[in-house]
Amino acid sequence: MKCLLVKAEGQQDWEFFYNNIEGFNYEPGYEYVIEVKKETIERPAADQSSIKYTLVKEVSKTQKTSDNLPQ
Repeated sequence: MKCLLVKAEGQQDWEFFYNNIEGFNYEPGYEYVIEVKKETIERPAADQSSIKYTLVKEVSKTQKTSDNLPQ
């Protein structure tokens, strides 16, 4: 399964992120800095996350190979 690798503000290490970010369209080969809104979903479906992520704004998009990615 493909997923995003993310770092929260102030975080050193990348983490696997399996949720969708509504309004965000990832393009391979770029590293993004984005701002997202995080909302709790009351009574999510059995196969649905209890958190909804929505793109607020794209701060930057840089073509590069990211450093320190997990194996």
